[in-house]
Amino acid sequence: MDWATVLLYGALVLFGWLNIYASVYDETIGQSIFDFSLTPGRQLLFMAACVIIIIAILIIDMRFYDTFAYIIYGAILFLLLLVPIIGKEVGGNKAWLGIGSFGVQPSEFAKFATALAVAKFMGTIGFRMDNLRNQFILFAMIVAPMILILAQKDTGTALVFTAFLVVFYREGMSPFLILVGVACAIIFVLALLVESNIYLYGAIGVIWAGLILFSKKKRFKRIALITAGAVLIIGMLYSVDYVVNNVLKPHQQNRVKALINPDADPLGFGWNVTQSKIAIGSGGFWGKGFLKGTQTKFDFVPEQSTDFIFCTIGEEHGWLGSLVTIGLWVTLMLRIIFIAERQKNRFTRVFAYSTLAIFLFHFSVNIGMTVGLFPVIGIPLPFFSYGGSSLWGFTIMLFDSSRGITIFETLFKYTIQIL
Repeated sequence: MDWATVLLYGALVLFGWLNIYASVYDETIGQSIFDFSLTPGRQLLFMAACVIIIIAILIIDMRFYDTFAYIIYGAILFLLLLVPIIGKEVGGNKAWLGIGSFGVQPSEFAKFATALAVAKFMGTIGFRMDNLRNQFILFAMIVAPMILILAQKDTGTALVFTAFLVVFYREGMSPFLILVGVACAIIFVLALLVESNIYLYGAIGVIWAGLILFSKKKRFKRIALITAGAVLIIGMLYSVDYVVNNVLKPHQQNRVKALINPDADPLGFGWNVTQSKIAIGSGGFWGKGFLKGTQTKFDFVPEQSTDFIFCTIGEEHGWLGSLVTIGLWVTLMLRIIFIAERQKNRFTRVFAYSTLAIFLFHFSVNIGMTVGLFPVIGIPLPFFSYGGSSLWGFTIMLFDSSRGITIFETLFKYTIQIL
């Protein structure tokens, strides 16, 4: 029985529920946490549904997922295709399918379906990660849902699928692509931060000369490759201004500006990040206390029960509460690694690492954007942010990747025997 993961999951979901309540609490009305017409009450219903989901997962044999992985993946892609046509718009994004007030966000389940398909493909006999054809198919698997989600104007969720690169690297892909991606991101940010590109050109020239001089094999092919890389980087520097001003939409441009210098317009595009920092910083070491966050009460931080839920943790529970939250998350992710490495076949190992990669992306970017380290891209903090689709999707991924969790399965079997 994997008690550690069960307890970590329960602690995160319960702590998240309490903070959702705190983020919308109005002391003048005296709202009840069990009022099903309000956000915390609805979240409690979503949590109750998670119990049914967990029991169903433990009843279903793991071979079911292996057998029907591609069918599940195809079904979710079909739902994503329907969203722009018959979906309903919430918060500027047309990403929900549903009737009336009830809606389901297929993009949250697309992460699970893509993880299944990737694990199925990589788990086939004779699979080799260094095969160019295999790499092309894997990248197509993660790009397909990304394109469909981008059609819903949900850039944040689409970017989550880049986390699968971590899985590919674990299974044998060269780290070159990851290094190139990180280098491009650094270059993009530097081009925005440095007013004159002449300093960047000088740095590129020095690096180019150093690579040429200290290369053990001064062959023409190697020199040409290094030179081509330098030219490509210089080309990127020229293209940054064009991308920011002509490719990105106005609200995306503002998010980039807020990342670079939120103080330039604290009442405009820098409002979210500025107020988020104030809320977290005002909590001090111990925090202001449960339901006593002033930034929360007066709605200074927008979307505080969803994307900016970490602000409530920082303000009401302080540095200590933030440390506990981060500690719980780090422990859960380390536990997933432990469980993944114990798996006896590649399918279950790849699926577990896919869960880890997606959790790591959400955890890092969500908390990072609340403190100004990442641009605001609108993705939830798993098990904390309000939302049924995200809670169910993350629960399915965690319990399917952690089949070592047998406490519920054991209780279920004993109950059946007694009956």
